[in-house]
Amino acid sequence: VQLQASGGGLVQAGGSLRLSCAFSARPSTRYGMAWFRQAPGKEREFVAAISWSGHNTYYSDSVKGRFTISSDSAKNTVYLQMNSLKPEDTAVYYCAASDRFLDSNVIRQPRGYAYWGLGTQVTVSS
Repeated sequence: VQLQASGGGLVQAGGSLRLSCAFSARPSTRYGMAWFRQAPGKEREFVAAISWSGHNTYYSDSVKGRFTISSDSAKNTVYLQMNSLKPEDTAVYYCAASDRFLDSNVIRQPRGYAYWGLGTQVTVSS
């Protein structure tokens, strides 16, 4: 499985960006997808996830109400709409995929995902 994230860039505080993650999929396999981010000098942290069915979404407290994760199974693409961006949202954003069922705890953990993209930089200026 290969993942390619795009859509990052430089935006002013209060602005919006939409990240995309296109992934190659094995036939008849469903994937749980997630976005993580990592700022310089910090650990990789969970941002949002969507279950393999697309019915369940999960968010970190820091982005809830501002970010929205969605998926388009026909295009094998996952999106992260980011609104009301803050300087503390500045980080490299990574998309990740899992072909195993993840419970509501593990879905928020990097260890739950076997496949990772290279990341896209998001910089929010104050």
